[in-house]
Amino acid sequence: MVAALARLKSYLDYGTFQPIQIASIVAMNEAPEYPREVNGDLPRRRDTLVDGLARIGWPIEKPKGTMFVWAAPGGLRGDSQPRVRQDARTGGEGRGLTGVGFGPGGEGFVRFALVENEQRIGQALRGIRKALVKLG
Repeated sequence: MVAALARLKSYLDYGTFQPIQIASIVAMNEAPEYPREVNGDLPRRRDTLVDGLARIGWPIEKPKGTMFVWAAPGGLRGDSQPRVRQDARTGGEGRGLTGVGFGPGGEGFVRFALVENEQRIGQALRGIRKALVKLG
């Protein structure tokens, strides 16, 4: 039973579920323009997040080729970085993931994934702003 569970888990951890792979192939064959369309989403989402963070006093450099934005809240409020990270993880409406889970290089950062549309990113930014006001 443990061996069967380990095999199932390895499929979930290391590979994309085969029906998803097949659906992706069909989509790419049936709608070849769609990847280019989707490719435009990430820069818009990145710009919405990074520009919004800058407006609330958290300027960061725009990443050039990723679906993640890494931000170091330490520069935002002096020594309040642990509180900002904690609030991003549990208390604010805008959520990021603390970077420490990604190894020593992630310490001191919050990671945002650009998986939501611009409207939802705007909602998250309002939540982050609200959380920062609470810390202020």
